[in-house]
Amino acid sequence: MTDNTRYLPAIGRILIGGIFAMSGLTKIPAYAGITAMITAAGLPLAPLGWAVALVVEIGLGLLLLVGWRARAVAAALALWCLATAVFFHRDFADQNMMIHFLKNLMIAGGLLQIAHFGAGAFSLDARRNVGGRP
Repeated sequence: MTDNTRYLPAIGRILIGGIFAMSGLTKIPAYAGITAMITAAGLPLAPLGWAVALVVEIGLGLLLLVGWRARAVAAALALWCLATAVFFHRDFADQNMMIHFLKNLMIAGGLLQIAHFGAGAFSLDARRNVGGRP
C-alpha cells in the first residue's frame, strides 16, 4: 500500500513558490511602477527595495520550488508576506487591498506550515538529509 499524500508537500511548495517566482519576474519590466509604489508607501530607497523584492521573490521562490533549505526559506517568505501586507495592502476601505492583505496572511500561514513540517520527500532537502530531519 502506498502513501499518495507524500506528493502533497511538493505540490504545495510548487504552488506557493511559483507565486513568488512569477510575481518577481513581473517586477523586472515594471521598475518605474514598483519604485513609485514603494515611494508612495513611504519607504526609503525605492530602487534598493525593487532589487530586494526581485531577490526575495524570484530567488527564494525558486528555492522553495526545489525544496532547498525549505524551512528557512519558508520562514523568510512568511515574514516577507506579512511585511508587504502591512506596508502595501493596509487600505481596508479598498476591498481589493483587503483581499490582497488577507491573501498575504493566508500564504504566510501556508509557509509557516512548511517552516514547521519541512519540504517533504520530493525535495533537495530530503536528498541532502537522507535518514535525517528534512
